[in-house]
Amino acid sequence: MANYNKVILLGNLTRDPQLSYTPNQTAVVDFGLATNRKWTGQDGTAREETCFVDCRAFGRSAENINKYCQKGRPLLVEGRLTFDSWQAQDGSRRSKLRVTVERFQFIGSGGGTGYGGGASTSEGGEDADSQVPAATDDDIPF
Repeated sequence: MANYNKVILLGNLTRDPQLSYTPNQTAVVDFGLATNRKWTGQDGTAREETCFVDCRAFGRSAENINKYCQKGRPLLVEGRLTFDSWQAQDGSRRSKLRVTVERFQFIGSGGGTGYGGGASTSEGGEDADSQVPAATDDDIPF
């Protein structure tokens, strides 16, 4: 049977990224992402739900997310679900799903904050340092 594990999320960071390093000096960043869903219920009332997702990125992606992102900023992530399980201090078994980020893209926030819509990175070597500057009236050809 074929298997496929792909996640694409667009949301806002729920906390500042937390950067750490593995013993072999690979960067690891953990952050939370909140995605919102709005719909109209059967009774005609507006409804909304928020989904909170833990995410983890490695290497250059981790360093760039840590450098350019902070709580409240929008981010598009693409990755895979990873199942983590561990034994808690009280002896009980704990587990959770998390998204392991393979690619991401900064999403412009529109406030002139320096976030470009075209900056992205992946483990393949693309570089988030080359952020797209905001367009000015002189850049518009009409």
